[in-house]
Amino acid sequence: MMLAVQNLEVRYGGITALRGVSIEVAEGETVLLVGANGAGKSSLINAVIGLAGASRGTVRFAGRDISALACDGRARAGMGYSPEGRRVFPTMSVADNVLSGACGRGSAAQREALDWLCGLFPMLRERASQPAGQLSGGQQQIVALARAMSSFPKLLLLDEPFLGLAPVWIARISEAIRHMQARGTTILMTEQMARPALKLATRGYVMRGGEIRRSGSVAEIRDVALAEEYL
Repeated sequence: MMLAVQNLEVRYGGITALRGVSIEVAEGETVLLVGANGAGKSSLINAVIGLAGASRGTVRFAGRDISALACDGRARAGMGYSPEGRRVFPTMSVADNVLSGACGRGSAAQREALDWLCGLFPMLRERASQPAGQLSGGQQQIVALARAMSSFPKLLLLDEPFLGLAPVWIARISEAIRHMQARGTTILMTEQMARPALKLATRGYVMRGGEIRRSGSVAEIRDVALAEEYL
């Protein structure tokens, strides 16, 4: 099992964001966390990558308990992360933004990653020297996704990759996710916009109020997931 989260609880002050959440993601799967805004999806992703501390429960990655491991250690272990809301480094160039995700991999591996990503997204080469903060929202999301992909992670965590994007950018990001799937990358993604996400996932979990309310194959959760999209 690539990722196993057991009985996870996350609190922010007096607010409980996650209550007894357990999920599993097998190697090579694409698993979707779907739910309305405030359902706990981002809190779960943040707990997996190490940005949110858990008051209870465990996170196991590739068979190893990483519950006490810092965020940078989880990245070195093979996790890639694209946060909600893009969050590029606005004054850094597009190329430097992308390569920051491959820090420590060596110059040859970084060149290989950048060449591959520029093949997927020609915009990265065309805008390589431009500050990322000058790009459109859709272009910034491509940069954030490419940054997460540049280390060729074992597990790719995508938090709301389609948030606020026009259909043309949703289609391009979906295609990039399919390329990572073809490489055998395991993917855990959150999304409130269930329709495009359901086309990419193999299984899913429906979240509400910090808890898992439904789980199953895409076919099994489709109706519930689409209902959550409008809550």
